[in-house]
Amino acid sequence: MLQKTVKFTLRLSPELLKKFRYVAEYNARSANRELQVLMKKYISEFEEHHGEITFE
Repeated sequence: MLQKTVKFTLRLSPELLKKFRYVAEYNARSANRELQVLMKKYISEFEEHHGEITFE
């Protein structure tokens, strides 16, 4: 089954975006993929400390 994706708007300074894209390129990822990887890692660490996030 295909997983649905959603768009998310993020506001940040041009300098921060430029640096973020640099890091993403260093890791051989797009900025979008780099953000996904970081978000998954952050959520995983959160759940390790606070328990699994579940929705009804």
